Amino acid sequence: MKNVGIGLPIGDPTTLLTWAQRADAGPFSTLGLLDRLVYDNPEPLVALAILAGATSRIRVQTEVLLAPLRDTALLAKQAATLDQMSGGRLVLGLGIGGRDDDHQVTGIDKRTRGRRLDEQMAVMRRLWSGGPYGDGVGPIGPAPARPGGPEVLFGGFKPVALERVARWGDGFLAAAAPSWAGGLFDTVRTFWKEHGRDGEPRIVAQVNVAIGPQDVIDDAQANMHAYYTFTGTPDRMVAGLLTTPTEIRDAIAHFADLGADEVMLYCYGLDPNQVDRLADVL
Repeated sequence: MKNVGIGLPIGDPTTLLTWAQRADAGPFSTLGLLDRLVYDNPEPLVALAILAGATSRIRVQTEVLLAPLRDTALLAKQAATLDQMSGGRLVLGLGIGGRDDDHQVTGIDKRTRGRRLDEQMAVMRRLWSGGPYGDGVGPIGPAPARPGGPEVLFGGFKPVALERVARWGDGFLAAAAPSWAGGLFDTVRTFWKEHGRDGEPRIVAQVNVAIGPQDVIDDAQANMHAYYTFTGTPDRMVAGLLTTPTEIRDAIAHFADLGADEVMLYCYGLDPNQVDRLADVL
């Protein structure tokens, strides 16, 4: 597969420049960074802006940004700014989030977060196309590098989230194992056709990896377990971590067979030498 990206670890923001510059010099297509609020992770738009300035060609991708937690007009402006200043390298992966505490501290009703995201997309698409915010206010610049706004991918599993790809997006971010990702891909493509969209949705898959000596794998497993504790099933998530070149190559090949356009190799271990090891895997 031509397009393979790296999902950056969140445990130590000071190492991310090293990760990004090594990936930019290697065979990788994209840098991804997840989003949480009530957690010890870097804010993704700020971090990716710094990484975009330190690299020259690699895409920078939120994976996924929790849009309902953010002010809509400000998010539109931030995304357009980063897209323009990076030369069109921003990929805006969006989702609704599942943590109660993230919504609590922002005062956003978790029960209406999906509807809020749809409303946000209507406004942002209008702003990115040069239209007004509404009620005689706007427009809000700058214009993004990509006409109509940066590429938008949606994550999710439920039908309403998969249909959102066809209504507002350019593609789908699939944080699912190859064994059941194919059904999600098919559903997204079906909605795409039902909404009369031209071409095909861009499909980006994600797998969790750790490559290196046992201490690197142990670090990744510990970080994954801590991150996914809120799900109540962190052991199941950790069990899906791929730790050998064969496992990683097989997963990439499986996703390619399912028609994925890109695979993101998400790293939880902090050792930046994994960039070089993953390059060797490819």
